[in-house]
Amino acid sequence: MHLLNDENGNPIEHGHNHDHCETHEHCHEHEHSCKECTHDHKDESIALLSYMLSHNEHHAQELDQMADNLEKLGMDGAAKQIKEAVSDFQKGNMRLSLALTLVKGQ
Repeated sequence: MHLLNDENGNPIEHGHNHDHCETHEHCHEHEHSCKECTHDHKDESIALLSYMLSHNEHHAQELDQMADNLEKLGMDGAAKQIKEAVSDFQKGNMRLSLALTLVKGQ
């Protein structure tokens, strides 16, 4: 098991724990990193990318609606910044979509 850091610098564990009871007289956990792993992560990657893409698209829609509401309140500067953020979200989502297509194709 090795540690990675999240976006705030907090340590998070990454790797896999496997229970080895079937071939030994006693049970113990065996840890290894993805480099040692023979597990195919393709399906997990597809599921996570699909979820993240959908999640981001939903947030982009919510933010776009918020910008419209702020425009109605006369807060044009804030609305413009949110619309630009939505555009950035959409660019990121296009890249995630491409990555998803590439993962599915391999």
